[in-house]
Amino acid sequence: MQFQSLNIIEPILKSLKEEGYITPTPIQEKAIPIILRGTDLMGCAQTGTGKTAAFAIPILQLLGANKSYEKKQRIRSLIVTPTRELAIQIKDSFNTYGRHTRISSTVVFGGVNQLQQTQALQKGVDVLVATPGRLLDLMNQGFISLRDIEIFVLDEADRMLDMGFIHDVKKIIAKLPRQRQSLFFSATMPAEIVALSGSILNKPLKVEVTPSATTAETVNQFVYFVDKGNKAPLLVHVLKNKNIRTALVFTRTKHGADKVAKMLVRNNINTEAIHGNKSQSARQRALTNFKEQTTRILVATDIAARGIDVDDMDYVINYEIPNIAETYVHRIGRTGRAGASGTAFSFCDAEEKTYLKDIEKLISRKIPAVNDHPFPLEDHHPVKAPVQQRQHHHRHQNHQQRNNTHHRIARTR
Repeated sequence: MQFQSLNIIEPILKSLKEEGYITPTPIQEKAIPIILRGTDLMGCAQTGTGKTAAFAIPILQLLGANKSYEKKQRIRSLIVTPTRELAIQIKDSFNTYGRHTRISSTVVFGGVNQLQQTQALQKGVDVLVATPGRLLDLMNQGFISLRDIEIFVLDEADRMLDMGFIHDVKKIIAKLPRQRQSLFFSATMPAEIVALSGSILNKPLKVEVTPSATTAETVNQFVYFVDKGNKAPLLVHVLKNKNIRTALVFTRTKHGADKVAKMLVRNNINTEAIHGNKSQSARQRALTNFKEQTTRILVATDIAARGIDVDDMDYVINYEIPNIAETYVHRIGRTGRAGASGTAFSFCDAEEKTYLKDIEKLISRKIPAVNDHPFPLEDHHPVKAPVQQRQHHHRHQNHQQRNNTHHRIARTR
């Protein structure tokens, strides 16, 4: 099937052709006709399946078909998404697919001065993409009214739950008109998300392109068993492979992301970190550099990485195994996108073996181990030493590092 078969109007087909899009992904093939009929939709699709286009394309067509769009100063479609990166990505998609239409869009998110955003709103906009906090703030200030919303999209609903935004989402929903079309997308469907969808949707049709919480078959997954203290030199060793042009490296914490990034820079590997403590300009600059491959490695926390959409990103590396199994699905979904192949490496120390078992249970597959590497796991059952003993051990290590080339590598831990 090609996009022409989905009854998409010529201006949008022209944009898709210019982008090299010919064949819709499964979520697009199933969702677009439903949305064009004006029916509510619940979409369960893992990241990287093309779901942004699955709702952006029909929204552009529906808004364009209603000639009342000539009237400005009112917002007709609202897309709420959890992170600023994802919001910017969605807004860019609307601009791309709608470049030959007269539908306007803008994006609002926190962490930056609101002046530029409020000026765009005052000019009038058809489609608004927003993160929950900034949206509510601008609503309270009187810059945004939701009374004319025709199509509402809640994207990445499970991440909204993880980030504690559900209360804000409920406030937003309460301000929407009762007569509207609603679209609900989530990569996973825990009970809380199913309950939330019931409060938003009216007689929805469900589209599920892959089983909930599964990983794409196009992603090759491998695990390296390694002692926690050897993860840094192992990462340097893995990145010696010149076939890894770019890679997204995940850590659990912001501090960990900065630490790993600095370690890689010390080893002459072009790296930047991205997380919530970085300014918006710094995050966008790092993303741009990564997309243009002037930065080879991007180290990220889970929340910051959710909106990263990079073509031809072949590798994801879990420097630390996530303690929530579903997070693993989201992480490795940054590669192998839209049918492309990808590779995911996970570094697992003894304390993380439990997390690995949870992941394998969730995705219903055994992740093969890479045993041929220079830093195999030796301490299979680690017992945390008393603080003083650990400090003594580190002092002894530091002394050895001054005289031992191998330990100079280990200093990057």
